[in-house]
Amino acid sequence: MLNNIGLPGLLLIAVVVLVLFGRGKISSLMGEVGKGITAFKKGVDDSSKEIEETMSDDVKDVTPADEDTKV
Repeated sequence: MLNNIGLPGLLLIAVVVLVLFGRGKISSLMGEVGKGITAFKKGVDDSSKEIEETMSDDVKDVTPADEDTKV
């Protein structure tokens, strides 16, 4: 269904959207989309850092104790 739209069809859709919403509304909408993408990326980075910190906290030291330090 959408495989045969082609470049002329996409241009027609873009012109219709531009006429319906206007340049200012589309510009502000794209700005909000950019802010949303930035916030999403920041959230993903923060969560991955939190997971790495949790994993590093769970790692335990398994080296054997020295014979001299045993009491």
